[in-house]
Amino acid sequence: MAGWLEIRDGGRLLYDLAFCTPDEANALFAWLWSEVPWKQETVRGQPLPRLNAWFADDGLKYAYSGLSHVGTGWLPELEEVKRAVEGAAGTAFNSLLLNFYRDGNDSIGFHSDAEPEPGENPAVATVSFGAVREFVLKHKKTKETLKYRLGHGSLMVMWGTSRHHWLHALPRTEEEVGERISLTFRRLVG
Repeated sequence: MAGWLEIRDGGRLLYDLAFCTPDEANALFAWLWSEVPWKQETVRGQPLPRLNAWFADDGLKYAYSGLSHVGTGWLPELEEVKRAVEGAAGTAFNSLLLNFYRDGNDSIGFHSDAEPEPGENPAVATVSFGAVREFVLKHKKTKETLKYRLGHGSLMVMWGTSRHHWLHALPRTEEEVGERISLTFRRLVG
């Protein structure tokens, strides 16, 4: 199943459960797990409940939640994934935030990517590998929620006015879940 979905207030989602074949997803998960320089970043003295890594065009700067990153270029394997995501999303990306969720206790709370660097109505594309986890969107005014199960090799692209009207999260879960790695691509403009 793949296709663009229209959501309230001008948001658009591309939800593709089979963006990667199972063999591609298995190989990428194994490579990401072993070759990416994962680190646990700290915000306001508290460790984030996940591990991170960041790649981007050389010299590109991005700051969020009190963290700052400067791009040093792309690993060839990540550049290949980026090109495939760009083809599916129909737009170019120049940065990648990777999140490694070790189990159901690792998460990311509700947020809206409200930093100025992504521009007015950016596309944000996430490819997921490993354990299936629930991705939740919550409308800022109506509190309506949309839930999507992002599995091994799936793609979710948020576009249009999504970040203005919707928050999104990967909540904690008490379910027994294994490791999950997400690759979130953005085009930073400022």
